[in-house]
Amino acid sequence: QLSLFRLTMKRLFSTSYSSVDSKEMEKFQLLAHKWWDEEGEYSALHSMNDIRVPFIRDTLLNMSSNYHLGNPLSGVKILDVGCGGGLLSEPLGRLGASVTGIDPLEDNIRTADQHKSFDPVLAKRIQYKSSSLEEIVEECMETFDVIVASEVVEHVADLEMFIKCCSQVLKPEGSLFITTINKTQLSYVLGIVVAEKIMGIVPEGTHEWEKFVPPEELERLLESNGFSVKTVNGMLYNPLSGSWSWMESTSINYAMHAVKSGAEGQSSPTDALSEMESEQPSATAGTTM
Repeated sequence: QLSLFRLTMKRLFSTSYSSVDSKEMEKFQLLAHKWWDEEGEYSALHSMNDIRVPFIRDTLLNMSSNYHLGNPLSGVKILDVGCGGGLLSEPLGRLGASVTGIDPLEDNIRTADQHKSFDPVLAKRIQYKSSSLEEIVEECMETFDVIVASEVVEHVADLEMFIKCCSQVLKPEGSLFITTINKTQLSYVLGIVVAEKIMGIVPEGTHEWEKFVPPEELERLLESNGFSVKTVNGMLYNPLSGSWSWMESTSINYAMHAVKSGAEGQSSPTDALSEMESEQPSATAGTTM
């Protein structure tokens, strides 16, 4: 009877209660083969690695007292949610992390799998799975040291449920990294009118302004689901140079780092990670381009 209950719950979660938005899936389906074209539709995501990878790396190193030169993230288990073709999973794998990339679109996972297979080191460190976040919750309770959701939350159907699931699969004192777009007049003008309609930096229809998330709202959701928000940094894309930089204002794009509160008297080995967090200066100091 218990297994029947589980099956029913699973069905409910994977259909009506999924945070995956089917309209969003259709948009990305058409571009699934384009992920690794650095000049193509995803060029801005390629260059975002120049700031998001050091941000993740340096924040984690600031929290940790032991790391391996050359493989600074060795032993760290990372879940890359909405990994697409693996644009962020691969550099994190190169830093030594053990990465699980999930994406609801099978074609994205096929592209990601094929690309990592060219590098035998990455092939061992990264595993990809065509799945929504909800679908892995049951088997991955408190499994990961780090979750990365980069350019994902503005596409999910139910943000609160998404955050809850992140908390469930993250170890106590684990880190959550999010990059996304603020919901301001400026983000509408630059993110949709200029980026999509005028300059074609991303395909038209990629974003819906209604689904953009203000940092205050994201922070409130995180805090009410057992996270403590440590860092919020503004990000700026320069379409002329095709490069990203950090900035004070979060009025367009921003990156956030939050830590899940620890269970009493319990912490995991890599989460010597969060012991030193409070004494550390903002992680961006070392990442500004």
